[in-house]
This record gives sequence, C-alpha cells and structure tokens, in this order.
Amino acid sequence: MEESKKVTFTALVIIAVVVVAICIYFFLIRGKSKESTEIPEITEKTTAVIPSEEAVKGEEKMPDYIDVTLGKSDDLIRKLIGEFSSSVELKGWLTTDDIIRKFVAAVDNIANGQSPKAHIDFFNPEGKFKVIKRNDKYYVDPIGYKRYAIVAEVFSSLDSESCVRRYRQLKPVIQEAYSDLGYPDADFQDTLVMAIRELLEVPVIKKDILLEKKVISFVIAEAELEKMSQAQKHFFRMGPENISNIQAKLREMASDLGIPESKLPRS
Repeated sequence: MEESKKVTFTALVIIAVVVVAICIYFFLIRGKSKESTEIPEITEKTTAVIPSEEAVKGEEKMPDYIDVTLGKSDDLIRKLIGEFSSSVELKGWLTTDDIIRKFVAAVDNIANGQSPKAHIDFFNPEGKFKVIKRNDKYYVDPIGYKRYAIVAEVFSSLDSESCVRRYRQLKPVIQEAYSDLGYPDADFQDTLVMAIRELLEVPVIKKDILLEKKVISFVIAEAELEKMSQAQKHFFRMGPENISNIQAKLREMASDLGIPESKLPRS
C-alpha cells in the first residue's frame, strides 16, 4: 500500500462495478408507469372484468433491447438518476462524461487485476488511508473503513434481478463501447464475470492487518495478501464489513446472470 499516494482512488475498483449496476438499474428503469385503477366493488349492479391471460402477458412484455446511443446517453442517465434517487452521492458520481465508456473500461481493468482510476473521476472518499502504531508495529486503522460505507450501502440496496434484466436490455450499447475499447470479437459479459470473480476472491479478514513499513510506503506484511492484484488490494482497503456486503450482492447478480455458485470463488 503506497502511503505516498493519496487514496482518492482506492475505492474506485469496486465503484466501477457498483456504478455499472447503478447505471443499468436507473438508466433503464423507465418503463411506462401504469395508471392506477381502482378495483370496483362487486355488487349486483357491477361486474368484475378479468383481463385475459394474453392481455396480461402483452402488458408485462418488455423489449429485448433499449434503443439508445452512446453519444446521447449521459444526459439521460443523469436525468433518470434524479427521477429515481434523491441520493446526493449518486448524482455526484455521475457528473462525469462518457459514463458508459468509462464504466466498460473500468470493468475491463478490474477483470485484468488493474486499477480503474484512469477511467473513474467521480468518487473521492473523505479522509486518507490511516495507519496505527502499537508496540513498534504498524497496522491498518479500521476507522478508515467507514469512508467506504456509502459505497456498500448503495450497492447492497440494488435489486439484483432488475439490474441483470436491465443490463441485458442495455447489452448492445455496452457491447459497442467494449468493441470500441479494442475488443471487436469479445463478449463484454465474459469480462464482467471475470471482474466479479476478481472481487469475490478478496478475503474477508476481521483481524488486525499488519503492515510493513518501507522507505515511503507500507506493504501488507502477510505475503498471501500482499500478492493480491492491484484491483484486489484497492477493494481490500474497504474493510471486512463493506467487502462482505458487496460480495453478497455480487453473488446475487452472478446468480441472476446464470452463473452457478460452483463456478465462483468460495466465500
């Protein structure tokens, strides 16, 4: 862990996946609101009208894909975020431009174990990475985990089934952004699954994390933890409670994507 670098981007590794889900969830939840209809009281003078099975199916049927272009998606995303959430954090996160392109690039980075900070410019956790010293030894200060609580709260509140359903409707434009990134023959979903697996492999450790001080930085003293990828280390800094909550939601989403639990890293 580099002490010399501010941890402005330490949580961005998970934010990439979080906001992809947020984008999917809010960007496309714009189905026509059904007009409220009162159920008439059944008396001798009224007859209850039961809609046919075909009519119900027709009403609930949703389009396979949503027709939207990359170039015009930013304003719509921001507008829909305002309609479906009063969260100041969500609005602030989406003041950036080229939202979908950046999300796709960030997820690609995560899948390859790299930090997505070059593509994410909207999240700045308050405070700095904290270290405590006890008996001439250095440890991660757990108080620093609180900086990322809002990330876990927002992500945990998402409806996994809705996220996946909307993701499938948005798949063409996501795939377009992925192709533009340099993967014309690759499926973005494979990369998304790799990113999910990368984060699920991060261990949830509740004991004190011992650090080893270098000249201008700290590294994790335990070799197995220190050899985690850059993306995993960023996620690891969020702390056990936040990691656990986010991983639980990632498993839900993976299940709704049709990925069996046996194909995912063990808890």
